[in-house]
Amino acid sequence: MRTHVMLDDNVVGEVDILVGRRKRSRFVEEAIREKLAREKLLNALKDTAGVLSREDHPEWDTPEKVAAWVRDTRRHDMERLRRLPHG
Repeated sequence: MRTHVMLDDNVVGEVDILVGRRKRSRFVEEAIREKLAREKLLNALKDTAGVLSREDHPEWDTPEKVAAWVRDTRRHDMERLRRLPHG
């Protein structure tokens, strides 16, 4: 799709120096895709901020508790895997 976008002359000049005039559109498209991905991630982080509380997960209250939780979880997973039939 073709579109018309107004850009500052200095910005266009820097893009042209960096990638060349013939690759300008591709560069701008990639930049927009990167910005969209970043904005989507920021929105997801804002939407999910606070969904895990210390009250609901006291096992994650301190770095030491988190480390212990990870070790226990991995140990339980390994025990479960050992019980699976090997075929």
